[in-house]
Amino acid sequence: MLGKFFLDFAFYYPLTMAWFWIFGALNYYLRRERTGATRINPPELAHWPKATLVVPCHNEGDNVRETVGYLAEQDYPDFEIIAVNDGSRDNTGAILEELTLVYPQLRVLHFRQNQGKAMGLRMAALASNSEFMVCIDGDALLDRYATRWLIWHLVTGPRVGAVTGNPRIRNRSSLLGRLQVGEFSSIIGLIKRAQRSAGRIFTVSGVIAGFRRSALHQIGYWNTDMVTEDIDVSWRLQMDHWDVRYEPNALCWILMPETLKGLWKQRLRWAQGGAEVSRRYLKNLFIWRKRRMWPVIAEYILSVLWSYVMLIVLVFGTLGLFIPLPSWLLMPGPFPTWYGAMLGATCIVQFSISMIIDRRYEERVGRQFFWIIWYPLAYWLIGMLTTVVAFPRALSKRKGTRAVWESPDRGIR
Repeated sequence: MLGKFFLDFAFYYPLTMAWFWIFGALNYYLRRERTGATRINPPELAHWPKATLVVPCHNEGDNVRETVGYLAEQDYPDFEIIAVNDGSRDNTGAILEELTLVYPQLRVLHFRQNQGKAMGLRMAALASNSEFMVCIDGDALLDRYATRWLIWHLVTGPRVGAVTGNPRIRNRSSLLGRLQVGEFSSIIGLIKRAQRSAGRIFTVSGVIAGFRRSALHQIGYWNTDMVTEDIDVSWRLQMDHWDVRYEPNALCWILMPETLKGLWKQRLRWAQGGAEVSRRYLKNLFIWRKRRMWPVIAEYILSVLWSYVMLIVLVFGTLGLFIPLPSWLLMPGPFPTWYGAMLGATCIVQFSISMIIDRRYEERVGRQFFWIIWYPLAYWLIGMLTTVVAFPRALSKRKGTRAVWESPDRGIR
């Protein structure tokens, strides 16, 4: 029966991936994380090279003063700060110029028009005086020790092209904010650990990542026509056989949407970015030398298929409550059955393990456990719908169309 096939796939795919993430994350934690140095006690190097801290900004007048202040307090011996004012229409440029009088290590690049984050990162890389860069967003607060953690990977691993850090949610005044605390811990953090154990990471975090400038130069820096420049640069680095790592001790505190409209726009952009990258590079991956990227693209394709299959299951399951359907298309209604109970139990296990691991970085993260149990209902639905909407948009987008800034929802503070 076609209905049973769809239902089995809709159930077994997330169940299988959840346990893959759980075991992969436990492997990472036991081998690399549990016995390592603590966040405030990073590994030492005989010599710490100069680092460039990059912060591209667009209409960040409310946040950039605090962001630059945190950058200036990094526990790192030699660094410069490059801020890019990318066509801001507010007072971002004036604040940055004022801050150059306070922080002598700060330089500011001004764009007259909105050029997009990728172009801002490109110009900062070309203006940099160092081989190693740490890039954050204009509303992010970088933990005091994060630069040491990221640069340590780049220095000790000659084939390391990028290192992604550990974003933490600052705004938690609403249900959506609290759900995202759990998401970044139990979903994103767990996935990053599991992917690192498997050898390839789908993407660095655009809000905090360290880069080797020579690796970026070799691949042509960030593409300006991709809606998610972080996914694009991660794939191209790994396709060029650079290693991309995950460092959970490199913390960065960020603002996230706390309205449904803002969350939808953000997740739609993420979904479209993944589709654009897979469309552009899929044909280049089917050679033996790129085989380590095969699990990444396979998992992505399966996730897209799951979104469409899940939509079919929900639509026909609901219709079956009101009108008779052919036997080969019969599906259960949208209410939980034993499938839902199994997935729910797996989610509880996943959330519990992720919070035990995450207590290294945030002791009170367990307080969010009650809110996280609502994650599958809220975020799986949003993730499914954004993928369904974004995939045809990505396929129809013309190559070369510049991706520029859109000021996001910063949440309720």
